[in-house]
Amino acid sequence: MKILAVDTSAKAASAAVTEGGKILSENFTDTGLTHSQTLMPMVKSVLDAANISVKDIDIFAINNGPGSFTGVRIGVAAVKGMAQPLGKECVAVSTLEALAYNLIGLGCVAVSAMDARCGQVYTASFECGETVERLCGDEAVEISGLEERLKSYRRPIIFVGDGASLCYDFYKDKVPCSFANELLRYQRASSTALAAQMKAMRGETVPAEKLMPFYLRLPQAERELKKKKGDII
Repeated sequence: MKILAVDTSAKAASAAVTEGGKILSENFTDTGLTHSQTLMPMVKSVLDAANISVKDIDIFAINNGPGSFTGVRIGVAAVKGMAQPLGKECVAVSTLEALAYNLIGLGCVAVSAMDARCGQVYTASFECGETVERLCGDEAVEISGLEERLKSYRRPIIFVGDGASLCYDFYKDKVPCSFANELLRYQRASSTALAAQMKAMRGETVPAEKLMPFYLRLPQAERELKKKKGDII
């Protein structure tokens, strides 16, 4: 099974091609350019490096959120644009779940944490042994609201994601924990592909037209509008 995976959920972006769990090629960029400028050239580069055509791809995978609202929309639109004309299936992967795959095999609890601003993180926890097993759903919470959950874990806790250092700084004196080194800390399309392969094997694929972004909270502009109207957010 050949998988083309992309991630545009944060400042950096990446693309990868895998086959049977083996990484054939991967490209990562954090240049400050917009994803609309960098994504498709990266896709072409990983396909060329793997010596395959987009028509050879069996499954298209995307981190569909949480993350940057604009970034997620760009990634989802790009994947739909590639998959739909070919009639190929897609897999939507939680950004938080994909992050946990960075730590597969480490025998730990991966606590994925993305900085959601305003003292909050997007977070979920996963058991990372030879496989990745979800321990709770994705949510947006105050950083201070994780203590009870963290204290319940009996394996080493490793924070991963761009909110990892924030969580570590808050909890290092409260629970035994560490945070992933920089090579493993951020989103990687190859991890998205590994997660997508497991989902595809379970039949969790969708036609391209049904692929949608997943947001844990409203965009800032909508939250500000609701606040002005006096709505509870």
